[in-house]
Parts: sequence; C-alpha cells; structure tokens
Amino acid sequence: MRLLFVCVGNTCRSQMAEAVAKHMGHEAQSAGTRAWPGSAVAQDAIKVTGEVGIEMSGQYPKSVDDIDTTGFDRIISMGCGVDCPALSMDDDWGLEDPVGRGEAFYRKTLEEIKQRLIALD
Repeated sequence: MRLLFVCVGNTCRSQMAEAVAKHMGHEAQSAGTRAWPGSAVAQDAIKVTGEVGIEMSGQYPKSVDDIDTTGFDRIISMGCGVDCPALSMDDDWGLEDPVGRGEAFYRKTLEEIKQRLIALD
C-alpha cells in the first residue's frame, strides 16, 4: 500500500508513521502542512523508533508543497486539525502531538501508530 502521512511540522508523528509503515513493507512518505516544516526529525522520535528496531535514517521534514501527493492509496492526517485544501484526507487518526511531552509519550504515540497500521492491513 502507498501511504502519505500528514501533520503540521512533519517532525514527530508523521515521521514515525512513515518509518513504521516502511518497516511493515508499505511504500510511505510524510509531509507537513506548513510551508516551512520543522528543521529536523525530533530526536525523541528517532530514539523510540530505534528502540524497537525501526530505522529513520534519511528521513527529513518536508512540506506537502514540496512533494508529489498524487497516486497514494491513502492520505492520513495525524491530527491537530490539519487542514489542507489541496489534499483530500482519507482518514484523521487524531493523535496528540508529542512535542515536549517526553519519551514515554513518544512511545505511546508510536504504539498507537503501529496498531493503526496493523488495522490497515
């Protein structure tokens, strides 16, 4: 399945979802709705995905304006009221933003992402 995960800054949730989806064998990308996404993938996101053997190397924040958003089987909003008039979202997972909430919250978010991806299969 070809998946696009969208959030605001493209530094945490959507990046983790991209990594997990790729790990599960999907073709996946992530992007943010801001014209200027975050400057780097959140270190806590990299750490907690690495703890479960999921690699995030090569991933970086990008805007939906900078990628080709056509041809995806599903476009999924990670939450936080993402509004992207140019994109039709297939689903909104409504996950809380883990920024500034510590590793335990990142782990919880990662687990929620894994469970939602398992449900897609």
